[in-house]
Amino acid sequence: MTEQASVSTQQIVEKVWLSIAERRLRPGVQLKEGQLAGIFDVSRARIRQALTALEREGLVTIIPNRGAFVCQPSVDEARDVFTVRRSVEACVVERIGNSISKADVARLRNHVALEQTASARDATTDIIKLSGGFHLLLAEISGSDFLFGMMRDLISRTSLITAVYRNTARFNCGPDEHAEIVEEIASGSFKKAAALMAHHLDHVEAELDLREVRDISHDLRAALA
Repeated sequence: MTEQASVSTQQIVEKVWLSIAERRLRPGVQLKEGQLAGIFDVSRARIRQALTALEREGLVTIIPNRGAFVCQPSVDEARDVFTVRRSVEACVVERIGNSISKADVARLRNHVALEQTASARDATTDIIKLSGGFHLLLAEISGSDFLFGMMRDLISRTSLITAVYRNTARFNCGPDEHAEIVEEIASGSFKKAAALMAHHLDHVEAELDLREVRDISHDLRAALA
């Protein structure tokens, strides 16, 4: 098979990740290698690479002799992820306080502006990318590779959890709350910024209905369209 040069393993990973975050690809769905290879017009080997990457990020479970399935996080796992995020993001804000520059503040403000524009346009895909990207940008600015790696994993898992348990169809990680956090960072009020971050995560978790998984669609082509 001649693979499309434009379809990389990372692009496949991102497409599956977004389909999960947008609630089009539901937990428990089997990700069949042959079907995915046809959808993306790539080899099964490329699909296996993408599925392995998704497994590392906690979004997919690969069961020997059965295949790959979108993970089904339990209510306890969902609560654990938010508990860990509160600790990690508090560390991120603390680390930022030791090294933040005017250029970093400008990057944060620009990112929030992009979030607000996406929210005004109700552009779901952009909203999801940018909202998670805000937290990753904070981790990057902290200068800690360890915290950045932790946040990347936690954001992936949070996307899966919100896809399963979100109360509403609209994704809302709060660009206005992000803006408030940035302004406290810009003013040097890092304790206030950390408190706002904790409140922000409380707000996101409060929008979840931590009960049962809802309906499941098994149509991969429709979910990844």
